[in-house]
Amino acid sequence: MKKFVNDPKQFVPEMLKGIALANPDTITYVPEYNLIMRSDAPNNDKVSIVQGSGSGHEPAHVMAVGPGMLDAACPGDVFAAPPADYVFETAKRVASDKGVLLLVNNYTGDRMAFEMAQELAEAEDIKVATLFIDDDVAVQDSTWTVGRRGVAGNFFVIKAVGAKAEQGAELDEVIAVGEKVNSVTRTMGIALTACTPPAKGAPLFELADDEMEVGVGIHGEPGRRRAKLVSADEIVDELLGAVVPDLPYASGDRVALMINGLGGTPISELYLLFGIAAQKLADQGITVAKSYVGEYCTSLEMAGASLTLVRLDDEIEALLDAPASIVNRIF
Repeated sequence: MKKFVNDPKQFVPEMLKGIALANPDTITYVPEYNLIMRSDAPNNDKVSIVQGSGSGHEPAHVMAVGPGMLDAACPGDVFAAPPADYVFETAKRVASDKGVLLLVNNYTGDRMAFEMAQELAEAEDIKVATLFIDDDVAVQDSTWTVGRRGVAGNFFVIKAVGAKAEQGAELDEVIAVGEKVNSVTRTMGIALTACTPPAKGAPLFELADDEMEVGVGIHGEPGRRRAKLVSADEIVDELLGAVVPDLPYASGDRVALMINGLGGTPISELYLLFGIAAQKLADQGITVAKSYVGEYCTSLEMAGASLTLVRLDDEIEALLDAPASIVNRIF
């Protein structure tokens, strides 16, 4: 696999430096902690929102820093949790009078790092809480998790808690919104190829040209099964067949529908999948009220996609509609 890379050990720092140089007026980079933060943070009138995980999932999470979204992100190496001291230093630097909320995708290494960081922060009288995201319906327990994995649905939690924090809400109110969104968000993905971490130099797994991994994790963890590649219609049936009954979503629901690219899928194919999914949901009486198509949480250059549904109510929809801007993008 050909990649633009110098020293694989410097892949993440060089990427973070590039983000900072491309956004000099809005982003501050602290190299010793892999820390990307808003240049105007902390703001004592709002809760600070932090997320971090392994790198390789960009734009999650280092490119989701900005008004109405994250105040800071502290990634680890590719597909590796950040060290606890990185998370602790991040929490310290963005701590506000209203507190800090740490968002964590449910992976064992991330949980350990963030829980330890919370303990360290509390020992210094920093007001801090942790919220775990576990939207993946594919498997209950996986290679790196106990319980469900946190995947692309984390975007909706970030957006909702970021908007609530911008309104000046208290920490417990922001947590409640995050828990609410997480509780009505479900995701499952399918991979058509593996990906190659820069330091490894070889694919994480092998898929034949006529195979797909159903329910793949964003680090290449096995899903529900390996199967023969089928048509786009059948792939969407597989994804909806897993996601819709899980909550369950039902006729009369208004939902946000996301088709998320895993890094190596053309946008044309993502829109093709979205169109199929939106029609199939309409056939079930489920209204797609908000649409998201693109790359939100990737797995390096993996070809594949995930489908996320969020059941909307007036509060969640208003928070998703609130203004926000992130690295090199306003939406």
